[in-house]
This record gives sequence, structure tokens and C-alpha cells, in this order.
Amino acid sequence: MSEIFDETNMRQSLGNYIPEGEILLAGIHALAKESRVRCVFGKCYRTENGLVPDEDGGSVALEKAKFSTYDIYFGITQSSMVITECEKGSYFYEFNDEPNVRGMDIQEVEAEIFFEDIGTCFPLADIQSCRLARGWMGSVKCFITMKNGSSFKLLLPKLGGVGGGMPNHAKYREAIIERLSGIGE
Repeated sequence: MSEIFDETNMRQSLGNYIPEGEILLAGIHALAKESRVRCVFGKCYRTENGLVPDEDGGSVALEKAKFSTYDIYFGITQSSMVITECEKGSYFYEFNDEPNVRGMDIQEVEAEIFFEDIGTCFPLADIQSCRLARGWMGSVKCFITMKNGSSFKLLLPKLGGVGGGMPNHAKYREAIIERLSGIGE
């Protein structure tokens, strides 16, 4: 578990999902208390492990959720928020292969997308609301709702774990809190 509290591991994990041309400005170890990702994909078909592009394919609505506490890395770039699991876990998936897509943002599938990669990177501009509250022992509770209905309940701990593997935790946590403060209030 101590490898979770390692800034190099965090940078590598988050780096896999940072949009091209952006850099990680701040990243920390945090806890997800609940996550619910909602997306609609077009011109694709669903396989056992993901979505495959198909010019003649239909639309697939996906909800990916987890309702238990788990370790994550949480980071921000110039225009995105990135969330990755520290250790692979299971999610609840719900699909609708014939969604009512009127008025919805449909992401066209251009290359195969694995379900585990969905819900890792979001534009900061798509945050509808973000509420921050004081938590236990100096932690900060973070409640994020996206414009597409995705939502996250996160806990940003005051300390970056034991062993000194995350020496920039306090500085990065404050940068994340400052960036999220005032969004959608």
C-alpha cells in the first residue's frame, strides 16, 4: 500500500489520461467516497470490455458507478480534472443501447475505448457545481457535479501519507482547492 503514497506513481497514473498538450499542475492522493460517471457515445457498438467505433453503429448510454470508499489520484491540468484509481477495482455498469439522445452531448467513438478508461478526464469547464466543506482532521470534502450528470464525492486529506513519498502534497492540495473554489457556486 505504501506505493500508493508515491508521487512518481501518481504522476505516471494521472499522466496516462492527461489531454495532449497539457501538463499536470497539481496532483494528490485522495479518497473517493462515491463516483457516478454518465456518458453517451455514438457511432459505436459495445463489446465485453469496451466500445468499438462503427460508422453504422448506434448510440450507447453508459453509467459507471462505485459507492464505496477507494484510493484515487486526483489532479488538475490547465483545463482538465483527472481521476485515476490507485488500485484496480470493480464498478457497477449500466448500459442503454437505445438511449433518447435528444439534447445530449454525444462523444463519437474514433478508437476503441475500454470501460476502465471511461470517466478519468473531464474538462474543468464542464463542472456544473463544486462544493467544498471542512472534514475531519483537516481534510476537505469535495462534492463535484458535472453538466452531464456525472458526480463525485471526494475527500482530500490534509497529509499525503506516511514515508514522505508525496513531498508536494500540501502545496498541490491547496492548488487544487484554489482552482475548484468558486466553480459553479
